Amino acid sequence: MPTKKPSVDFEQSLSELEALVQQMEQGELSLEESLKAFERGIGLTRHCQERLSAAEQQVQTLMEQQGEMRLQPLDDTESEGE
Repeated sequence: MPTKKPSVDFEQSLSELEALVQQMEQGELSLEESLKAFERGIGLTRHCQERLSAAEQQVQTLMEQQGEMRLQPLDDTESEGE
């Protein structure tokens, strides 16, 4: 079954979210505009989280298929030699 392509990609959602945050931080929006922006921001945040989760699952699946399933910390600065 083919996967449905998202209507808005991650980068677009993140960019729109950043723009909304900037607008809200400036404090020039009315209460109604702020509430609408906040509501839109929540939706964008959820969309970004879902896309990141899907990407993580895809990477994990690919690693399992290659027989390379091993978890490694993102920050290698905590090695035994320190």
